Amino acid sequence: MKPWRQLAQCALLLVAAAATSAGLRAQAPGSAACPPQAQTPTAQQVQAAAARDRGLLWRISRDGRTSYLYASIHVGKLEWAFPGPQVRSALMAADTVALEIDVADAQMAERMQPPPGTAVPTLPATLRERLARQIDAACVPKALIDEQHPVLQAVTLTVLAARWQGLDPGYAQEFVLGGLARSAQRRVVSLETPETQLAAVLPQHAAEVEHMVTQMLEQLEQGQVQRTVGRLAAAWERGDLAELGNYERWCDCIADEDDRAQMRRLNDDRNPALADGIETLHREGGRVFAAVGALHMTGAKALPLLMQQRGFTIRRVALQ
Repeated sequence: MKPWRQLAQCALLLVAAAATSAGLRAQAPGSAACPPQAQTPTAQQVQAAAARDRGLLWRISRDGRTSYLYASIHVGKLEWAFPGPQVRSALMAADTVALEIDVADAQMAERMQPPPGTAVPTLPATLRERLARQIDAACVPKALIDEQHPVLQAVTLTVLAARWQGLDPGYAQEFVLGGLARSAQRRVVSLETPETQLAAVLPQHAAEVEHMVTQMLEQLEQGQVQRTVGRLAAAWERGDLAELGNYERWCDCIADEDDRAQMRRLNDDRNPALADGIETLHREGGRVFAAVGALHMTGAKALPLLMQQRGFTIRRVALQ
């Protein structure tokens, strides 16, 4: 499987899928043939929720202050919307919450749209038909994603496919943590911009667009997406850094050196800029809670390692 089939891990693409998911909640209830949709929890569900810590958390200290680095995931379940005591305590100890992309910022979704006058690639008729079938299977009104770039359309469907596993972008940690931060009057900032992520993700040539969409459609049609995202989410939930670190071995996404280079560009190569952003916020006097996708915590350029190289003392917090 090519790396672009895993682009659901990019926060930029979460913006598109989460916006679509939010739009779906405004639609009439679907039939039994449709995947479940994220819903606002009822008062009874909130009261009955048993909050517990999930994911991976590090204390990062320098200059006499402690900040936090948290491994997030871009899909979730209702019960994951209630952080446990240690994650909540770390969040409340911060004055700034830094996300890859602040997905609650409406301007971010607007900036994902092609600038006026931009030519959006047109897919061949056969691909358009296959894409339309997947849109129907996902029970997504075509109007909700019609203006997206074809690659983003396919990735939106990739993210939404996880709903069959009970995983929805509407319950993503970015929404949970950003919402808690705002309710507690913490500042919320983005470490990246839609423009820089788009530049890293979207191809420049029509032939490559067709190839990427074709590959993602194959994975959707074969059900591979659900299996991979499900395994990734399970590893995140139990805080299994070793399983996350072995992602390339079990994701069926690295067939050759071109694939490996592409994966590095989408994941590892973004990490130095993310680390720089976190360091800058901390150096300015802030106590930062930085939430970044879990795979950014793995590999030779893992964020905890990069923060250590920048003079931070790093200690992983044991979450129960």
